[in-house]
Amino acid sequence: MAKSDRAKAERRIEWLISEIARHDALYYLRDQPEITDAEYDRLRRELAELEAIWPDLARPDSPTQRVGVPATEASFAPFEHRVPMLSLENAMDEAEFRAFDERVRRLLGSDAPVDYVGELKLDGAAVELVYENGKFAVGATRGDGRIGEDVTANLRFVLSIPPALATAEPPRRASVRGEVVLPLRAFRRLNRLREARGDEPFVNPRNAAAGSLRQREDVDVVRLRSLEFRAYAIAEGLPADTTTQFAALGVLREWGFRVSEECALCADLDAALAFYQRVLGERERLPIEVDGAVFKLNRIAWQQEIGNLPRSPRWAIAFKFPPQQETTVIEAIDVQVGRTGALTPVAKLRPVFVGGVTVSNASLHNQDEVERKDVRVGDTVVVQRAGDVIPQIVAVVANKRPRGARRWKMPSHCPVCRSEVVRLEGEAVTRCPNLDCPAQLANNVRHFASRGALDIEGLGEKLVQQLVAQRLVTRVSDVFRLDAATLADLERMGEKSAANRVAALERARQTTFARFLYALGIRHVGEGVAQLIADAFGGDLDALMGADQAQIDAIEGVGPTIAESVVRFFADERNRKEVADLLALGVSWPRAAPRRRGEGPLAGKTFVLTGTLPSFTREEAKRRIEDAGGKVVASVSKKTSYVVAGAEPGSKLAKATELGVAVLDEGGLLELLGDAP
Repeated sequence: MAKSDRAKAERRIEWLISEIARHDALYYLRDQPEITDAEYDRLRRELAELEAIWPDLARPDSPTQRVGVPATEASFAPFEHRVPMLSLENAMDEAEFRAFDERVRRLLGSDAPVDYVGELKLDGAAVELVYENGKFAVGATRGDGRIGEDVTANLRFVLSIPPALATAEPPRRASVRGEVVLPLRAFRRLNRLREARGDEPFVNPRNAAAGSLRQREDVDVVRLRSLEFRAYAIAEGLPADTTTQFAALGVLREWGFRVSEECALCADLDAALAFYQRVLGERERLPIEVDGAVFKLNRIAWQQEIGNLPRSPRWAIAFKFPPQQETTVIEAIDVQVGRTGALTPVAKLRPVFVGGVTVSNASLHNQDEVERKDVRVGDTVVVQRAGDVIPQIVAVVANKRPRGARRWKMPSHCPVCRSEVVRLEGEAVTRCPNLDCPAQLANNVRHFASRGALDIEGLGEKLVQQLVAQRLVTRVSDVFRLDAATLADLERMGEKSAANRVAALERARQTTFARFLYALGIRHVGEGVAQLIADAFGGDLDALMGADQAQIDAIEGVGPTIAESVVRFFADERNRKEVADLLALGVSWPRAAPRRRGEGPLAGKTFVLTGTLPSFTREEAKRRIEDAGGKVVASVSKKTSYVVAGAEPGSKLAKATELGVAVLDEGGLLELLGDAP
């Protein structure tokens, strides 16, 4: 393909990664999603398609390679999931669901129908419950699928979580996965109580449920006791004689968990479609918010045979319900300014009841979206909550447009700081370029303090807003100029809390180079890219600041767009001064020798895993191989270096034999890793 096509694809990939990351943060961390599930899925699918066409442009921190986002900033202790908590791919219509079934049978090498278990797709917050010797020990959020947040203290208030497994012979360790939901009756009751107290009502049950798990201070016990836990999987501790998903649900019931009563065994595709239509018809009568049906291969051996993609299992899918719609009127279009300076038009709607909640705002995303839909103030519009969560303007009812309604244009100046806005060539987003813009500053400081960045405990949204509003912080580096006396004068602070914040700031001064780079908020530099750059430069900031675009572009996993962004960031004298101020204020990190990715005893080797290994899980084996420089792929080919086969291997072993690929047992793998006894 032409060089221009590649450059265009690269720009689009960079934009998609940035946009998906923004929406992940809005959904998972702030419980304030802006776009529909369908739009989000389209962004992910477009990214996956571009990465398939241009595999060398695929980045290690791509959203196609992960689940969710890292745990929230400076709040709960991190918890590592021993078995990753993956997300589910979505089918938005029958054709996509049929394609899923065909793909499953093709992977199994079967022309015969396969059986599924149909379950409700619950609209809540996914959690893992760990039981040790039958006793509830830890409860954690999903986080990014590998690292979640330890929310045990709050989960102990959820009455439907049993404190002990109801079995005489519990496994030494059991991991139970499920969804914390807020029943609709409880949701309405809690909102009546909040309105009576003069508090803002919850937007929807999902946000109320997810937000309740993140309470640290002034814990709302009534709200927590209103939650329900619905179990749907056993990740660890599954009894050896349990061979199907349907039987696993039975085990969960026996252990004392609540499982959705609407689940059903579906003998084939037609039975699965019938289950979907039945629960869709019952949707309005269900006691909890449901936005689709989940279908999983029933036989666990088949699940293991098909395996997983980086962020989702191949053997399960969520078949989403169609969204609900209503009409209303746009009364105004406001503009919000985000952390990166992006200006987002937001339609202020005449309040309308859609999908169980009152909707009064809908994001219009950017100027192109406004023009594409030709949205104007005064228009009557069709509004839907796709997935019954996100308000979206579907279309304008043109014949109801008032006479004289004018086309809407993005303002020429930032509505917060009045700086002239810019829109770069090839980008859909209009931005405020002023780094001191108060709207950006608060968000920049929150990002700077977040767990993936400098992890400054206690520097949350309310405190940051006070600091910015009172002009105690006018640049990010000002946070390290704060002292206990200044903080103690703030609302709801006090001497002890102020001392704790100062101590947290002192701890945050000692960090890593990767965290520091991520904390700076350089455009397109996420945690993964920051680590790649940090590894390449070994902690030498001066060398990085003096590097040209070609040097940074040469780092594996860092493309020209990222390289240009980094060079431009450090070329800006304001940014260089900010970095110098941070160093002068004591921010530091240990230096390390630069290292390249792919180094290790298994560098250049490709592995395929099949069957059950005796000493560690498949995920642990994958991690060991990758840490040693190797690569793990899903399917066997002539290019495969080794197939690692455990007990009950699948068709991959036969494929390896057919192609003459070397086969290792666990001992052989350990020998390659240098761990053989």
